[in-house]
Amino acid sequence: MKTKLLSLLFIFLSGTILAQSVVKGRIFNPVNNEPVAFANVLILETELGAISDEDGNYEIQNVPPGLYNIRASFVGYKTVTKYEIQVSQAKAIQLDFELQEDASELSEVVVSSEFTRSEETPLSVRRLNTNEIERYPGGNRDISRVIQSLPGVASTASFRNDILIRGGAPNENKFFIDEIEVPVINHFATQGSSGGPVGILNVNLIKNVDVITGGFPANRMNSLSSFFEFELKEGRRDEMFTQLTVGASELTLSNEGPIGDKTTYLFSARRSYLQGLFRLLGLPFLPTFNDFQVKTTTKLNDKTELTFLGVGAIDNFVLNQDIPDDETEEERENRLYLLGVLPIQEQWNYATGLKLKRFRENGFWTFVLSRNMLNNRSFKYANNDESSEDNLIFDYLSQESENKFRAENSIFGTGYTLKYGVNYEYSRYLIENFDRATLSSTGQVIDISSISNFNSYGAFVSGSKTFDGERLLLTGGIRMDGSDFGRTAQNPLNQISPRISVSYQLKPNLFATANAGIYYQRPPYTVLGFRNNEGELINQQNDVRFIRNNQLIAGIELLQPEKNRRFTAEAFYKRYSNYPSSVLNGISLANLGADFGVIGNEAVISNSDGRAYGIEFLAQQRLFNDFYGIAALTLVRSEFTNPNTEGFIPSSWDNRIILSLTAGKRFKKNWEIGARWRYLGGTPYTPFDVEESALISNWDLRNQGILDFTQINGERLPAFHQLDLRVDKKYYFKNWNLNWYFDIQNAYNFQAQQAPLLVPERDDAGDLVVNPNDPSRYQLKLIENTAGNILPTIGLIIEF
Repeated sequence: MKTKLLSLLFIFLSGTILAQSVVKGRIFNPVNNEPVAFANVLILETELGAISDEDGNYEIQNVPPGLYNIRASFVGYKTVTKYEIQVSQAKAIQLDFELQEDASELSEVVVSSEFTRSEETPLSVRRLNTNEIERYPGGNRDISRVIQSLPGVASTASFRNDILIRGGAPNENKFFIDEIEVPVINHFATQGSSGGPVGILNVNLIKNVDVITGGFPANRMNSLSSFFEFELKEGRRDEMFTQLTVGASELTLSNEGPIGDKTTYLFSARRSYLQGLFRLLGLPFLPTFNDFQVKTTTKLNDKTELTFLGVGAIDNFVLNQDIPDDETEEERENRLYLLGVLPIQEQWNYATGLKLKRFRENGFWTFVLSRNMLNNRSFKYANNDESSEDNLIFDYLSQESENKFRAENSIFGTGYTLKYGVNYEYSRYLIENFDRATLSSTGQVIDISSISNFNSYGAFVSGSKTFDGERLLLTGGIRMDGSDFGRTAQNPLNQISPRISVSYQLKPNLFATANAGIYYQRPPYTVLGFRNNEGELINQQNDVRFIRNNQLIAGIELLQPEKNRRFTAEAFYKRYSNYPSSVLNGISLANLGADFGVIGNEAVISNSDGRAYGIEFLAQQRLFNDFYGIAALTLVRSEFTNPNTEGFIPSSWDNRIILSLTAGKRFKKNWEIGARWRYLGGTPYTPFDVEESALISNWDLRNQGILDFTQINGERLPAFHQLDLRVDKKYYFKNWNLNWYFDIQNAYNFQAQQAPLLVPERDDAGDLVVNPNDPSRYQLKLIENTAGNILPTIGLIIEF
């Protein structure tokens, strides 16, 4: 009997029910939302296809389950290919195509939309679709990790999601979801930065993401390194569809479908159970996170579309003071150190917005109204003893909230586009900060409670024009931004931001590109809203300014659309000015790095300069003959000045070399194997001032070492490298799908060296040892600090 049951189970899991599915959708012109009738839709490498009807609708029947590239084309329009579309029997595939009119009159000029090359951003743009994100080895379905495969993108060797692009800091990136800005995309985010250990966004809802690392369009503001443009799927118009994902650390539920005849919805909710896993592993901290996403799309009429978006997260971080039974001496020292310095953290955030799009014959108006908020609280007691307020080291609470409005008009003509718009933002920053940890440096306890309000405003105009039968593309724009956080900043004429890009088609599918631009970014709210104990906005008095960045980019791009292949090479130079530096220690904030907690909550002056320059190479193979891969190499330097040092020194983001190799292969019966190998040059770090740290008065106050800023970034870590592997297996049944995956991060268990830890020596009773030669100091020692463990993950995805 058992043998028969096992045999039936084997047959059930080893085969795929041989049935057919349907691919259907709408083909339309994105300029005026009008249908494109009689367009051809072809499933590549098959004989399956269809022609759209007068309303732009098409339907392809009897499609075997599998992964396909699907192309739509029509005379006078640019061809569009959708890559790696997963067809199954659970539900018909809803696949819409946007076909733009093609102004080219030369038949020998090949124009392709198969890789992202828009008129606004003809260079420094990379696109990833939902399947590329889902199957990425070591990515764990987290977009912040997946984009590390792209050129110019570095990361930290620890488990954080800091995104470092072309030598810039993590807070130099901005994120838009369906054109609505979402400031926070990571759980346990570092305030004043953008990093964190786990991403918020659910890949099940993402259609694709464009990463723009240069040549920024004029309708985007307040970033110096990149813009992430996420496009979510539109909810199903025919029936409900559900996806359940069970991973090693969380449970995710996604659902989509129609609400009446005019509205569709997407919804996702996730709950982690990391705290249980971390407790089993004996780690000294226990994180818990929850997140949600919702999107609705309402077709008010043929020319008006309303989109609602909501994204949010709730995070809690507590300490685990249980002592593991098999703890080694090294593990004990590391655990006690972390328990001594890690705060208890409570954080939540949300972003919500409405986008109204009103089409006309030659373009559309876009109106965006949004609000976002971050609430961040952390506190720490000496020896984690909360029984007395006298033990309180610090208690930090702050809130950042923004209310934004943006209006844009897009006009499309034959061979040209024109855009203009305005934006306004009202923001509120609340801080309640009690901190004795800085007593030894400032001579006083910080005790602040205040609210600050800021108004920001801007306007832009941009345009593009093609010449010589679309061989030559010129794109230019100018924007102005102002804000009342400082005397200089409030005048928009002080922040005039011009930019120009050029793309020339040297041969069919071979392009030369270049860009020059000036960009501005506000300092973080922790800087803008900082007050001294007298309640003065000290940084406003210091006339803190917008950070300025001048950029030059030049490159070359080769497309091979018949093989889904792309090669690019780009050189870049970024020159920073007005970067904030600390009044207390004279250090540029760019040289302080990023960690959990808060960046910039101090008095600063806008007097630091910086530069980042390098060259990057990309070879990208989208799915072709069941193979895909990305190879990216970046050589980069990132350097900043400090007011108390001479010349440029390496910044905290100076990796120097970044190499990422990703490849995968699909096999019969829906098996797939992928691998990624990363190599990052070691980053600089600042050593400890052991003598100052050892003072009993300092250590009892901080429970951690004091950095020696006379040797700012004077040491460098060894290089980091890691291999990640992934295996996927899919099963297609009549009304549901099953996918399991096995992911291994750091397969050969590389131990990445981090900055060493400075810890006190302890006696057998666990008490700190006083230096016998100097009773005013503890006896301290440096211990090795590594990051990296083999992390296997098994996941299960059920769709129905």
